[in-house]
Amino acid sequence: MTVIDLVPYEDALATYDPVMGLEVHVELGTKTKMFCACATTLRADANSQTCPVCLGLPGALPVVNAIGVESAVRIGLALNCDIAEWCRFARKNYFYPDMPKNFQTSQYDEPIAYGGYLDVQLEDGEIFRVEIERAHMEEDTGKSTHVGGATGRIHGASYSLLDYNRAGIPLIEIVTKPIEGAGARAPEVARAYVAELRELIRALGVSEARMEMGQMRCDVNLSLRPHGTEKFGTRSETKNVNSLRSVERAARFEVQRHAAVLNAGGTIVQETRHFHEEDGSTTSGRVKEEAEDYRYFPEPDLVPVAPSREWVESLRAGLPELPRLRRNRLREEWGISEHEMRSVLNAGALDSIIATIDAGADQAAARKWWMGELARRANEQGVEATALPITPAQVARVAELVAEGSLNDKLARQAIEGVLAGEGEPDAVVEQRGLKIVSDDGALGQAVDDAIADNPGVADKIRGGKVAAAGALVGAVMKATRGQADAGRARELILERLAPAE
Repeated sequence: MTVIDLVPYEDALATYDPVMGLEVHVELGTKTKMFCACATTLRADANSQTCPVCLGLPGALPVVNAIGVESAVRIGLALNCDIAEWCRFARKNYFYPDMPKNFQTSQYDEPIAYGGYLDVQLEDGEIFRVEIERAHMEEDTGKSTHVGGATGRIHGASYSLLDYNRAGIPLIEIVTKPIEGAGARAPEVARAYVAELRELIRALGVSEARMEMGQMRCDVNLSLRPHGTEKFGTRSETKNVNSLRSVERAARFEVQRHAAVLNAGGTIVQETRHFHEEDGSTTSGRVKEEAEDYRYFPEPDLVPVAPSREWVESLRAGLPELPRLRRNRLREEWGISEHEMRSVLNAGALDSIIATIDAGADQAAARKWWMGELARRANEQGVEATALPITPAQVARVAELVAEGSLNDKLARQAIEGVLAGEGEPDAVVEQRGLKIVSDDGALGQAVDDAIADNPGVADKIRGGKVAAAGALVGAVMKATRGQADAGRARELILERLAPAE
């Protein structure tokens, strides 16, 4: 089915209610893998971070990563889940070349955390509660690279390359209960939930949760049911969606696609689907297996996990301020609107702004630079502002130079440009580029005299009492000094020189 066959979104919602289920995989930021001591550093040479355990060699025995368990418990507590007093791992059996053991060590009927919820705030301020079914521990698969085809997928490829460095990296999978009652706002709820979950994960410090790097990815399950019915429709599962915008687009597309199939008298196939960033569409992947098809059975090589109640409560006591509560507090402290705070969140700049304030900048200046110049440069490069090669401390120093009068905004932008180009710290860039404001009366006075001499008509107007005309001479001074003049002092000198004779 192509995009032109889709039912208009409003027409689909006039007939059907969407029901969603969101499965989010979070790659934990541990130093070693979930069941072995192999490193988890990024961009290492292919297959250089492997061992007999994560390669599934005969006789190799796994050992559970204690930090991985702690991270799972902290996530569960932050999601208002119950923490199991006793749980165990299971083998999820299937054949895929990126899983060398031919099974994935995961949790099945006994997850470490279950029965929670996460309240998310929508664009208009409405709070929507998403119920959490479970959060469980498992390991990631390896990475397949299909070479020679047009799509980058296995179909049509000449050959495939396998890198097992990622195999065994700790994952937490967070599964919602069926999300009902969102109606037309279902795609917005999906995006808001994943955004809130990402902020929560980052606040806990268990993962950077960078979706563009695969550290957090979402599977969007969606089905439709006719208005007035209770039975869920057949669901599709759009796999590994890796941006907030794409989560919303995938849910919206599937609503329209399901409606088109059902309206035409067709049957929805329970399957996995691939999301296409270029046009927001999805295409069929494979028929979706049911849980029994994976032939789960308890992992015989790992002992059960039994978190003590004292330890769980100590972790609960150490949880940070939840993101939504922190945002509301900061919004009040900063005196900004809901819309302004939403813009900060959408830009992914909140933590950077806070860190810049902690480094000495006032909040208005910190927001100004991260939401202005740095956001613009990030958009040009197609990255998040946090990925730019500049630190909050460096941004705070630029803001300080502006506040003390050493730089104006134009010069500050040039200083930021130099830092991003790798020219050094802000002070070094200012010195090397000669960016400081010209404010001493000697050099500035000469520029003022030249501007008066070059613009006699404007000077006569000022002598005649038309003080507003001084702006034109200030502009001439700024141009002559390449924007480095102290505009305020230049204006004072102009008026002093051209004061009407008494």
